[in-house]
Amino acid sequence: MNIFGRLSSQKAKEVKKLMTLSFSLHHLCTLASPPPSTHSRFLNVRRPPLFSNSPSSFRMSSTTAEGTNISNSTDVTDTELESIFKQKRVIRSKVRKSLKEMDPSQRALEDDALQRLVLDAPWFKSSRRLCAYISCRALREVDTTTILAESLQISDKGDKQDLGGKTLYVPRVEDKNSHMRMLNICSMDDLIANSMEILEPAPVDSRGNQREDVMHASEAVDLLLLPGLAFDKSGRRLGRGGGYYDTFLRNYRQLVNKQNWKLPLLVALSYSVQILDDGVIPITPNDVFVDALISPAGVIPISSAARQRMEHDI
Repeated sequence: MNIFGRLSSQKAKEVKKLMTLSFSLHHLCTLASPPPSTHSRFLNVRRPPLFSNSPSSFRMSSTTAEGTNISNSTDVTDTELESIFKQKRVIRSKVRKSLKEMDPSQRALEDDALQRLVLDAPWFKSSRRLCAYISCRALREVDTTTILAESLQISDKGDKQDLGGKTLYVPRVEDKNSHMRMLNICSMDDLIANSMEILEPAPVDSRGNQREDVMHASEAVDLLLLPGLAFDKSGRRLGRGGGYYDTFLRNYRQLVNKQNWKLPLLVALSYSVQILDDGVIPITPNDVFVDALISPAGVIPISSAARQRMEHDI
């Protein structure tokens, strides 16, 4: 018996069907709509959420063609996992190619539209503590420069709807074993380029003090803005293969449960070419679903928590 255990006969058949699905990469779904107007903040998508934003919301699940749900309580064999990883590598290659071929002017338009959707959103303005990724041009990630800069502004008026006064944590990769920390910064000047020329916070500030790690903070964050390589409108996220965000999110979920905090909203930013047909992205028990997806065509609330918060402007 391997480390993943053995499947029951029925579940083995279900997983086999999942593994043998034909993932048609020639039908990648792109949202060709122009950047949204102020009257169409939400894309008209209503799908049953795969999970709710509750202590159990990080439960991983998948659905086969027959509609059978498979959760992380189902054991998966080494062979089945390798099949999933192979499918993910194929999709990553396809999406990277699409990103590389994306017209620079279109990318700039989508960057502006995506960041404005976030900055104008009441659910973002009301967030006081958040984690956000620092976009990397070489990786062709959705730009977050304006979001980060405006989040760090301090409001003299103290208006609750102002973007200032936020506590911001950004990622610092510690090793090649999926170990990533989220450290507090107060200025864009707190960022330095690492060996890969990716901006990260230095572990200590200008006065030599250790930066606060979100895992050691006394309060929970309200919001996490996530990058990714591909997404679908049911909340599936395909990362770049390092497992850094999935590992961090699982660890943070454990901290939230231990402290009896409310789970933060997981929101991903995506170019149009990164949004695929539902079900195309294969998943493992370690994959984390997002609560909402920000696309150039609008905001897509996915979980019940996201729909409640976004549709009620809170």
